[in-house]
Amino acid sequence: QVLLVQSGGGSVQSGGSLLLSCVVKGLTDSDYCMAWFRQVPGEERKGVAAIDHNGITSYKYSEEGRFTISQDNAKNTMFLKIHRLEPEDTAMYYCAAVNHPCNEYPTLRLIEYEYNFWGQGTQVTVTS
Repeated sequence: QVLLVQSGGGSVQSGGSLLLSCVVKGLTDSDYCMAWFRQVPGEERKGVAAIDHNGITSYKYSEEGRFTISQDNAKNTMFLKIHRLEPEDTAMYYCAAVNHPCNEYPTLRLIEYEYNFWGQGTQVTVTS
């Protein structure tokens, strides 16, 4: 059974930085794809960044530069660092994983249906 356990998040002032973590348990496949999504009430989940088993990253074009996705394979943990936070970053953030390689098309790596394992979500609130 694959389990994703998130930590981090909370309330942060605009302009600050935040680190989200996602511990992945039970993903035994050597080929996998992982990603971070965010969701605001009334809207669908939107992908912001993805990373594959080789550490190759993909970003939603508008977020590249402010978002950094990374992983620590030894700790089975994926991270999302958000820089220069803006009030528009306020959302519930979810980590996601799938037990096969990332889609060959980078934009499709940020689509919700590509993933079948999800973290519990963590709220990020950015205050101005």
